[in-house]
Amino acid sequence: MRTKKGFKVNSGEARFGIHYKMKGVTINTLDIKISGKDTENDLAVFEQTGLTPNGGPPLHIHPNQDEWFYVVEGEYLFQVGEDKYQMKTGDTIFLPRNVQHAFVQLTEKGKMIVSYLPAGKMEEFFAVKDKWTSPPTKEEIAKVFADHEMQVVGAPLKVD
Repeated sequence: MRTKKGFKVNSGEARFGIHYKMKGVTINTLDIKISGKDTENDLAVFEQTGLTPNGGPPLHIHPNQDEWFYVVEGEYLFQVGEDKYQMKTGDTIFLPRNVQHAFVQLTEKGKMIVSYLPAGKMEEFFAVKDKWTSPPTKEEIAKVFADHEMQVVGAPLKVD
């Protein structure tokens, strides 16, 4: 059901009070700011606090979702297709569906706003990763990605 009334999510808070930890791949935190539950799954917006220098997700594809990132703090290296982009505070990047992509955090701390269009199963994906208690295998990571409509196609980016 689409939300019929506007709402505010305060700084440092999450839409439903859950701060997802990206256990297994990084130790980053994701806070839902706008949920797919608010938009009939048209859009999801997260604030990602990066606490993992030189860390990031594996190279992957979203067959059904576009992604948009805005760097609030820190620096990152993104790969989109075969192209690489240095990103700093204030920069925006668009990742079209069906194009392989990944990023790596270059600074000690970082913060980004990330949007998924449509929302897909991203909230559920982050909820699963939050429950991991030990580092997952590459096979476990690939399965969780696949279960949430993504495909791992390569290793995480490395800092040169």
